[in-house]
Amino acid sequence: MQRLKPKFDRSDVEVVSDELAYDGFFKMYLLKVKHRLFSGGWSTMLSRELFHRGQAVAVVLYDPVLDLVGLVDQFRIGAIESEHGPWCLEVVAGMIEKGEEPEAVAHREIEEEAGLTDVSLRHITTYYSTPGGCSEKIHLYCALCDLSDGGGEHGLDEEHEDIYLHTIPAAEVFSGMLNSRANNAATLIGLQWLQLNRESLRSSGS
Repeated sequence: MQRLKPKFDRSDVEVVSDELAYDGFFKMYLLKVKHRLFSGGWSTMLSRELFHRGQAVAVVLYDPVLDLVGLVDQFRIGAIESEHGPWCLEVVAGMIEKGEEPEAVAHREIEEEAGLTDVSLRHITTYYSTPGGCSEKIHLYCALCDLSDGGGEHGLDEEHEDIYLHTIPAAEVFSGMLNSRANNAATLIGLQWLQLNRESLRSSGS
């Protein structure tokens, strides 16, 4: 594990300038930076656009009693050219606002997108979704819950959300998850974790 420890940290990067390049539904910044090199010394000046997205939570819903997975179905502009179409099957997700804790946001988003309030959260991992050009940091959870009355339409009108919750047998989800509309990182990572931990979750019942 020693070789997995980073050689460099934030102090090995010099931010020469950081300017707002676009201010719309999202924000884009133009940074000029230098960083230390593995061979020694410093890099030349690099110009990089950075999409500031902030932090978010993502939650895969699982009923260990009925062995059901809950996935939300919604329109996504980024998938408009997908061979599966721009309606994606996803885990529940939402942005973390300043001062909020990830678990509190997870509970809020589960209620808004799936209509569930009685859930038990298990933290899976925290990761950067696309660090090559985006600052988004994802806190990924599994929510153990009762999906016996799940399914149906959800979402907030004021946020223009049009969300449908599907409850699907876990075996069916796992058999098709690598070639389906569940074609996004948070969903695939969450489902793979669930596939590995499914039996222990079922045997413990929680």
